Amino acid sequence: MRPRRLGIIVGGGPAPGINAVIGAATIQAINCGFEVVGFYDGFRHLCSEDFDPPTHSVRLEISRVARIHFDGGSILRTARTNLLDEAALKTTKRAVANPEKVSLALGRLRELGIDCLLTIGGDDTALSARFLAEAGAGRLRVVHVPKTIDNDLPLPQNQPTFGFSTARFVGAQLLKNLMTDSQTTGRWYLVSAMGRGAGWLAMSIGQAAGATITLIPEEFEQHSTVQAIVDVLEGAILKRAVLGRCDGVAVLAEGLAYRLGDQAELERLLGREVPLDAAGHLRLSEVPLLELLKRELQARFKARGESLPLVTHNIGYELRSADPTPYDMAYGRALGYHSIRLFSESAVQKSGVMVALVNGNLEAVDLNDLVDPETNRTRTRFVDINSDEYMVGRAYQIRLERSDLENPVMLAKLAAAARLEPAEFRKRYERAATRLPEMQAAAAAK
Repeated sequence: MRPRRLGIIVGGGPAPGINAVIGAATIQAINCGFEVVGFYDGFRHLCSEDFDPPTHSVRLEISRVARIHFDGGSILRTARTNLLDEAALKTTKRAVANPEKVSLALGRLRELGIDCLLTIGGDDTALSARFLAEAGAGRLRVVHVPKTIDNDLPLPQNQPTFGFSTARFVGAQLLKNLMTDSQTTGRWYLVSAMGRGAGWLAMSIGQAAGATITLIPEEFEQHSTVQAIVDVLEGAILKRAVLGRCDGVAVLAEGLAYRLGDQAELERLLGREVPLDAAGHLRLSEVPLLELLKRELQARFKARGESLPLVTHNIGYELRSADPTPYDMAYGRALGYHSIRLFSESAVQKSGVMVALVNGNLEAVDLNDLVDPETNRTRTRFVDINSDEYMVGRAYQIRLERSDLENPVMLAKLAAAARLEPAEFRKRYERAATRLPEMQAAAAAK
């Protein structure tokens, strides 16, 4: 009798710990009697006409993967190719499967005798995994391992995604150096951190390193403006100056660009086309968020006859393929091990399941339970800005607070720094001034 065959696919962007998952899953699968085949470049070749098994796949053996958990990157590489119907996505804004791509991928897997498929990736890879599981109608068992440094997948009990811990660690180290440079040179840094729609990475890096201020999308309205974001930044810079410091580091989640509007609004703002990626998301690398904010900030200071030394810096690609921390090594290996358990259990439904670890125990999550019914895509986990977790990071930031505007002495100093009368300053910056979360909760309870 031919042994069962497991296929492994990595999709989306890199994240520290991918190799730990691949290695542990391969070892455990072989120990359970599986043959293991790794596919290069995600779904790119599986759903194309040029698929060549010797070129685009590799037989994985224990000797090949025994020590790869120490390494960043992915021995199977990765790609953002998915099984979505891009044309339908543009017209209906709903994610549906591309029948041709799904049929090709499923056919390739069957030809190779793959009856179990392990996918490692983020929201779009999870979606493609669900499409394959549904099309396989029980003949292909699919288990998905959630992976993203953005930490924005809806895992049970708010469990983190693997790779997030390493990205936070490396990002905090980089930010520490920038903070020292800022203080040494007496200038401000605007630093962006990855995060398509949620601000987890920016918030956690800023909190860990003690950034002067951190801004995340969840703090702003769906249709905000560059001016509204700059109001908060300028308020922080003015307050910092009143407190005797002319330097600082502001961390901004790149997903703030989405708060500036949809594709059409961004194109009007920039005066050029903003392309979408293969999954229908705006390419945030094409939106010069930091430059837009820098230009507006420096224009405001120039109008007052002042200069604002300001440097922009992106923290992103340095984080994705870093060697994983021991936490992510161990976490990735645990996910890889337990994912193989699911192939032998009844937990794997026709829609496929996601593996999760909750309080140290395995939990299988039906991929259908992750879906946003409005878009048919994987739900995004956002930062709760009323949570105790957010409160800690927020408490140590320098920002304009409502209490600053209510204190006549502080208000007078801030107004003088902005070359405005106190009443004028209050009116101008009232919307940018915030209350600490515990103050908001107390006010709401009255």
